[in-house]
Amino acid sequence: MSIKLPQKLMLLGSGELGKEFAIAAQRLGNYVIAVDRYANAPAMQVADAYEVISMLSADDLEAVVTKHQPNIIIPEIEAIRTEKLIEFEQRGITVIPTATATNYTMNRDRIRELAHQQLGIRTAKYGYATTLEELITVSNEIGFSNVVKPVMSSSGKGQSVVQDKTEVEKAWNYAMPAAGVAIANSRGDSQKVIVEEFINFEIEITLLTIKQWNAPTIFCFPIGHRQERGDYQESWQPALISEDKILKAQEMAIKVTDALGGAGIFGVEFFITKDEVIFSELSPRPHDTGMVTLISQNLNEFELHLRAILDLPIPHIEQLGASASAVILASEKSDSISFGGVADALSEKDVDIRLFGKPNAHPYRRMGVALAKGVNVQEAREKATRAASKITINS
Repeated sequence: MSIKLPQKLMLLGSGELGKEFAIAAQRLGNYVIAVDRYANAPAMQVADAYEVISMLSADDLEAVVTKHQPNIIIPEIEAIRTEKLIEFEQRGITVIPTATATNYTMNRDRIRELAHQQLGIRTAKYGYATTLEELITVSNEIGFSNVVKPVMSSSGKGQSVVQDKTEVEKAWNYAMPAAGVAIANSRGDSQKVIVEEFINFEIEITLLTIKQWNAPTIFCFPIGHRQERGDYQESWQPALISEDKILKAQEMAIKVTDALGGAGIFGVEFFITKDEVIFSELSPRPHDTGMVTLISQNLNEFELHLRAILDLPIPHIEQLGASASAVILASEKSDSISFGGVADALSEKDVDIRLFGKPNAHPYRRMGVALAKGVNVQEAREKATRAASKITINS
């Protein structure tokens, strides 16, 4: 596959990951159309053009594609009418990584079944429920503790750790619409949750896996991360795990991304226990934990995604030493955002800040990220966390 520059790229989803991708794309002269469900989303602020639509509406998707005629469509979120992407692909528009892969990975049930049932990859024990009664039954079968998530969600939305049977109903109400009223935790229109065995892991990692059109699949150094409420709070690179476990994770990542096909970066998540490497999830795009690569690598995950999409060479990925990221979270709802403490946060050596430019805030919404390098991972993590804590969000 040979792609000439510039290309017209359409982002479906325009958050902070889309913003960094748009910047990388424009540095190589490409034209970027940013699409999202709300105005002034982060990527819209740097894109050449933007559109506000419901990406669950086939008619809305048809209208923006007809209007802008993109060469390449790049989904950046889960809540998309994926069957429409298959139609676009049939018309000759490149969908990243492929329309079929996007359809698989937008739903946790399908990607889990692909990995476990078709490819024989070790996953946590799991089951599904479409009603509270089914959830109670499945939870008892899998046992406690377990994890309940909507099958379609992003950044941990709607995810709960359920310690015992008294917490099952609370988890259901958090994950699913209550009394017929839609809530934001379940993205899309799926009325289904997945229940997973709780894995007592030593570390949870993201293996950024770069699948290329005409070259072998390559990898970034593993990224360790910590979550709260199912959402990433900090990440660090390199994750200190044994070489044999890295090779095992790479083998599993190649197997599942080869089955999905296409090109681009995949964020493949694993639980690392004392004795096992266990497949967790996969995102067919840059990963939030991979924001650490904005400071940790010669080519960050957004540049790598772009090069893979455009069939450009990636001769070398260099890890630049112990690095970390820590999120900057909002604590209250606000439609008028300003930040304090930025100068104080940037006063320490080898620290950087990214403020995403989201137009409004609500509790736990990710508004920015602090990045740091250190002599070792522990120092980098401490510096990133310290810098993030100095940023205040004022309404």
